[in-house]
Amino acid sequence: MDTNSEELKKRILDTLKKHPEGLTIQDLSVLIKAHRQTVTKYVLVLEALELVYRRRIGAVTLHYLKENWERLGK
Repeated sequence: MDTNSEELKKRILDTLKKHPEGLTIQDLSVLIKAHRQTVTKYVLVLEALELVYRRRIGAVTLHYLKENWERLGK
């Protein structure tokens, strides 16, 4: 992958680390100033790498940094 995609993945991970309560794709998109579809693409990559955990709560899907999720004991 190119440098931009690596930087975007790092920004997603850093942002999730600062928000252990979990974030939606929309929240991430706003916080890292990237398009929602782009954020979705990289969150799915990070989830496949087992760095991000996804939890559906009703109509909302929250994303957590895996280490935060495990620390919370979920």
